[in-house]
Amino acid sequence: MGGEATGSTLAGMADQHRPDHPHRSTIELIRWGLGAVLTIGLVGTQVELLLLKHTDGFWQLVPVVLVGCGVLVVAWFGLSRSRTSLRALQVLMVVFLASGAIGTLQHFRGNVAYERDSNPSLSGMALYRSALMGSTPALAPGTMIQLGLIGLMFAFRHPVLASRNRREDLPS
Repeated sequence: MGGEATGSTLAGMADQHRPDHPHRSTIELIRWGLGAVLTIGLVGTQVELLLLKHTDGFWQLVPVVLVGCGVLVVAWFGLSRSRTSLRALQVLMVVFLASGAIGTLQHFRGNVAYERDSNPSLSGMALYRSALMGSTPALAPGTMIQLGLIGLMFAFRHPVLASRNRREDLPS
């Protein structure tokens, strides 16, 4: 009995890749929307980072370079629809997740140091609360995490990855 449920579930999942499957257009629309949100988010984030002059030293350049690479990889996939470009996007989005986590920690630590210098009497929760609301937006690097997750959702079970022939491209 358990085998039948698993078999029918697998058959149902395989059917979703058929061109005539009724949910295919919904999945394609959602994937298209995720791609659009990712593209707009990458371009908007890059513009904001450059307007804020987020270019002072290695650590500030990391998100600028990563987002620039993200724009290029999304364009590469948009033009080629290749498995390699989609895999590159997946790897880059995982790097975005790590970058966002490291950036959040760095912003927070910088704010803690600034708050301690500005008001040495601050400690405990008052210090951490001030650091969260400090001059450097502590949660701004979370944008990298958000973009990384959107990119990974876009690539999740993408038809390009399901194709047996690695040279097979999606129709335009």
